[in-house]
Amino acid sequence: MLSGISGSVEPDIAPDTFEVIGRILKARSGFTLDGYKDKCVKRRIHIRVRATHSPSPEAYGELLTRSTAEQDHLLRVLTIHVSHFFRNPPVFEKLGAEILPQLFEQRDQIRALSVGCAGGEEPYTLALLMKERFPAAIDAGRVTILGVDVDTAILEQAREGLYHPDRLAELPPGVLERWFAPEGSRYRLCRELREQVHFEHADLNHRQGWDPCDLILCRNVLIYFERERQETVLNGFADALSPGGYLVLGKAETLFGTARKRFRTICPVERIYRAL
Repeated sequence: MLSGISGSVEPDIAPDTFEVIGRILKARSGFTLDGYKDKCVKRRIHIRVRATHSPSPEAYGELLTRSTAEQDHLLRVLTIHVSHFFRNPPVFEKLGAEILPQLFEQRDQIRALSVGCAGGEEPYTLALLMKERFPAAIDAGRVTILGVDVDTAILEQAREGLYHPDRLAELPPGVLERWFAPEGSRYRLCRELREQVHFEHADLNHRQGWDPCDLILCRNVLIYFERERQETVLNGFADALSPGGYLVLGKAETLFGTARKRFRTICPVERIYRAL
């Protein structure tokens, strides 16, 4: 998903230069800037303008045209990969104590989707949570977990399941020892749990629909989109969720517009909603 960053005010990027940059990125990887907030995008582009010592955004656009390596650098800057296991622990406590027990009681199969999954920390957290609290359901094959992200390279890393300790700082006691093996200075998630999660490329600007699911986590992704696109994405989630399925958003996100009529608020503090 797209990342924002704070910093000093930069000179604006001319519309034709911005269009050129957008076309290059789309041709390179299929990634499109449509729908993202211009300010977030332009701040990130300016990072690479400075890093390449380009005298202007226009000069940077020319460099980008010539250099596939720089195209890859810009894509890395535009997509956010910072996450960690059990990010915002109260959300997962709520899921483990209330939401998942209801779903397992009511449904034979649980299909979960993590949108903007970055390096896999969030969907793997779901797999860990279910294995720890509902092992019989996992062992019986009742759970399907899918992680999606716009960045294909970070998805390859996610499939490896190898993490620096700073990504594991909020693991509950004992989880590291039970489910991870040390490899040099990092830790690899066990094969059993890695195989529980599947990963796919997805761009929210182009996604036309989702497979049916019972639980969707889309946290700190929508904040980077324009309001109209946010509403479209939220309605797409409502279409995909089975009646009574759950949607979890980030702390800075909420429902609005037509999407508000399609969900009931379950936990306003943790931004958990239930499809009508």
